[in-house]
Amino acid sequence: MAGRDPQQKVAATWTPAGTDVNYGEITRQLIGSLQKNEHFTLQTSSEVTEFKRNGDNSWHVTIEDVKNGKQHAIDAKYVFIGAGGGALKLLQKTGIPEADNYAGFPVGGSFLMTENPDVTRQHLEKVYGQASVGAPPMSVPHIDARFIDGKRVVLFGPFATFSTKFLKEGSFFDLLSTTTTSNVLPMTHVGLDNFDLVKYLISQVMLSDDDRFAALKEYYPEARKEDWKLIQAGQRVQIIKKDADKGGVLKLGTEVVVDQQRTISALLGASPGASTAAPITLNVIKKLFPEQFNSPEWQSKIRGIVPSFGQTLNGNTALTQQVWDDTATTLQLTKPPVITMPTAPVAAGQTG
Repeated sequence: MAGRDPQQKVAATWTPAGTDVNYGEITRQLIGSLQKNEHFTLQTSSEVTEFKRNGDNSWHVTIEDVKNGKQHAIDAKYVFIGAGGGALKLLQKTGIPEADNYAGFPVGGSFLMTENPDVTRQHLEKVYGQASVGAPPMSVPHIDARFIDGKRVVLFGPFATFSTKFLKEGSFFDLLSTTTTSNVLPMTHVGLDNFDLVKYLISQVMLSDDDRFAALKEYYPEARKEDWKLIQAGQRVQIIKKDADKGGVLKLGTEVVVDQQRTISALLGASPGASTAAPITLNVIKKLFPEQFNSPEWQSKIRGIVPSFGQTLNGNTALTQQVWDDTATTLQLTKPPVITMPTAPVAAGQTG
């Protein structure tokens, strides 16, 4: 707010119970717990190169050690492909007909970042704005306080970038190698039907340093250009799906793909991040094991892990409050505020 015109009207909603979560550390702890089980093994620096379906519908998976080139194989009754931007290429290698329904459209993201202590000590919040017209949901501009390698930084963005890579360290041929006779027409239809998105991406790629800095100053009027540098964050692969009516549609969320035999599943989409991992996991289990999933035994175990599972939070003040309180207690956060329903309609421009 410093340096802003006092006459400018600014609306904001604030919560004292917000927190950042180090998902990398959570992952390390989960893997550490799993490694105590003798039936679990973790193979890093490994790349799946081939899938072959066995006679009993299980899978023969060939894996290559990227450090020495040696290969070995694993036979698995069930396979889950959760490889981010690499998932579509792996799904296509399985040869299942469901893979023919999808194509990938990569979108990258860059951020302005400052490490200047005079700036970082002033900004300790995560502040989100509103996305531009035609922009994908993950493009919502925000100014974030973060810790990177133990150092306090502030990020602003994202600014969309385009590359034919599906992974940050991937190949420029990723987009071409996943384009097939089955998905090239849906990709073409999506390009024609999503003119606003195409226009947005082109405008983002054409941004100059001055343009990006001007966007930052809308959030931080006293920003100094010399304090900030542009960094590349990563790649996301939007999915394009065949559609009987439109030819192809752009899916901005996530999609779980399961073969007809229910032995292999894959997670596609631009938002399969940690924040959506729990509901996605439940969705994968439900699609692979529908009969067991609905059994009393499985339902009981699921509700033991997720007490609010199967219940609607929207409009249920008591249950929402319970979930907030339980989460705050578990994460040792400040107790969240008590939820109250407004006694009168909230006027436009106010926050409720």
